Amino acid sequence: MTEAIVAVFLVVYLGMILGGLPFLQLDRTGIALLGAIALIGMEALTLEEAAQSIHLPTLILLFSFMVVSAQMRLGGFYDLVTRRLAALPLGPAALLGALIAVVAALSAVFSNDIVCLAVAPVLIDACRQRRIEPLPYLLALACAANIGSAATLIGNPQNMLIGETLKLSFAGYFLEAIVPVLVGLALTWALIAFASRGHFAGAPDAPAPEATCGDAPSDVPSDLWQTTKGLVVAFGIVGCFVFTPWPREVVALTGAGLLLMSRKLHSRDMLGLIDWELLVLFMGLFIVNHALQKTGLPAAVVADLAAAGVPLTELAPLAGVSFVLSNLVSNVPAVMLLLPSATHPLAGPTLALVSTLAGNLFIVGSIANIIVVDAAARRGITISWRTHARVGVPVTLATLAASAAWLAWRAA
Repeated sequence: MTEAIVAVFLVVYLGMILGGLPFLQLDRTGIALLGAIALIGMEALTLEEAAQSIHLPTLILLFSFMVVSAQMRLGGFYDLVTRRLAALPLGPAALLGALIAVVAALSAVFSNDIVCLAVAPVLIDACRQRRIEPLPYLLALACAANIGSAATLIGNPQNMLIGETLKLSFAGYFLEAIVPVLVGLALTWALIAFASRGHFAGAPDAPAPEATCGDAPSDVPSDLWQTTKGLVVAFGIVGCFVFTPWPREVVALTGAGLLLMSRKLHSRDMLGLIDWELLVLFMGLFIVNHALQKTGLPAAVVADLAAAGVPLTELAPLAGVSFVLSNLVSNVPAVMLLLPSATHPLAGPTLALVSTLAGNLFIVGSIANIIVVDAAARRGITISWRTHARVGVPVTLATLAASAAWLAWRAA
């Protein structure tokens, strides 16, 4: 049975690396789901064991903030913020800095993927109206969303998983992460501004193509009441996280329930914006990883690595392996694999910062990157992997160096 479990695990994680499997119309979510089904079907796990292996608090927290973000999108909040930002009387470099700051702040609360999905098409249209080149701003959007999301335990899915599994303090994590995040954002602005010098102006005066069915709308009307309600609930949830001992998943779910009770926004529209595939991906990976843990092989591999001088219980090896795995299999699967070794007091912040910042390296390293690239392509802007890497690689190396220096100083 161990051989069969290992085989399923390897196929699933090969799919995580490739984004699919040859000859099958499967994405990462489908692969994880089929892996879980195979393990249950071969009786490697009972249905009860599979259900118990799913970390429900993480899924509830993730779902709840998807509802909050749906409220903000339907209220036109992201469109309003983007248009107001683009209309500021700032020069190109100053506007770039303002964009990075605003996107990072939004991503720390409302999730980086959602922010990129809502902001990217509006940003492109606004840049064209100002006759400035959208490319530097799109690259800044993706990088800032990833970096800003590392500031809190609700900024992205892997941080939610780390915070819920390791029972990290919300305020305590923020204090650990905010310094490297702020330094990283400043470095990102400097690197993109330097790389784009002389290329901000001269955007082609071409009408934006009509959005396709997969595109985010760029003309959502602003609804002050719906936006205010969403902001009050969102910051109420965060306030409870910081100042009360109440379970975070219960607080967030209660907030989501309040938003679903609306006289204007239909629950069908709200729930239609939930990323159900991401939730299924989490469930499938929880089951697959639990089955592998039962074999005892991961513990043996960790022991062998420690004997070879790579103890994952220490910060430097944990950070290095996290960086490599995050770019091989994506950050959420990487974090799931490494969480059992996260025993150092700073292991949680290390995993969260490294797995998130590593996503800026290449386009496929982060869903936020892919969202921005796809939105640009639908509006006639090509962001090749080379174009992205010219910014993504130096930004990743610089932000990881800043984080490493900070964590080393904190661990000393």
